Amino acid sequence: MLVDIIKFMVNLNDKFFFIADSLIRKLSLPDWTLDAIIDSVHMLPFLIVIFFLIEFIEFYYSDKMQSIAKYSGKAGPLAGSLLASFPQCGFSVIASTLYTKKLITKGTLIAVFLSTSDEALPVLLSDPSYIYLVVPVLIIKITIAISAGYFIDFIIDCRHKYTENPDEQIKMESENEVEETGCCHHHVSGHSKKELIIHPLKHSANIFVFILLVTLAINYYIMLCGGEENLGRLFLADSVLQPVAAAIVGLIPNCAVSIAITLMYVKGAISFGSAIAGLCSGAGLGLLVLVKKNSSLKDTLKIILILLSISIFAGVLIQAMNISPLHLN
Repeated sequence: MLVDIIKFMVNLNDKFFFIADSLIRKLSLPDWTLDAIIDSVHMLPFLIVIFFLIEFIEFYYSDKMQSIAKYSGKAGPLAGSLLASFPQCGFSVIASTLYTKKLITKGTLIAVFLSTSDEALPVLLSDPSYIYLVVPVLIIKITIAISAGYFIDFIIDCRHKYTENPDEQIKMESENEVEETGCCHHHVSGHSKKELIIHPLKHSANIFVFILLVTLAINYYIMLCGGEENLGRLFLADSVLQPVAAAIVGLIPNCAVSIAITLMYVKGAISFGSAIAGLCSGAGLGLLVLVKKNSSLKDTLKIILILLSISIFAGVLIQAMNISPLHLN
């Protein structure tokens, strides 16, 4: 049933872009360049719809989601993992801010970092051929995030402290209220209705450019290698070093990184374990906020090291088990 739905969406997508594809094919460019342009253009309408939906949910429900994270107490890692799995802009930023105000635990913060996927899910959702990958990625990342969050809070950091008194929380927030910004320099909280239209369009355009550039690079290397089956050799295929490298690269707080990791996986350049390692360590702008606002550099480095270690361990384990949903459809 799922296979039939995906095939129908792919065929519908191809028919919708038939004229555009024909015009692009007339350009005097190499085939690998034309393929990258066509693939990226096909994603654009889906990206716009997805980001408008995300913006709408952020506008009306971000405050409620933030409150859930703040008042979740011992359920913090569970609540944080589930909330962060939604592909919204800025939740890792919010989590870092709450952590620096001692409103959530270290386990909750790392659970949020592990669960968030930056632009990975929108990229998968924007191509009907890869929508079936969304559920496996979500389930695995949420499972890793919840397990790691509780392990950190109750085993490694069993002496953690967080505020359970709502009155004290409100007092701390009023004393430390700072407006944070997310991607495209939009406000994480206190959205204006103007941003409901401007930000999704701006964000879609930015992500489209990232996708195009990354796809061009991947297609170029495929051309040099003589086919997708040889592409993995450039990226340490079947090596335990690949998840390690992916996790380290994932720490870079930029949308292009999660896009590159996702597209490299679907193109066969890296393993599923490496993709999970890179997407788990990719906490987006949350890491920048943590570095900037956390008063303890030692604590910040500890969090980054724990995040990196968990991401590498999960990636190596998945790769050793030879798990990959890429060809399940």
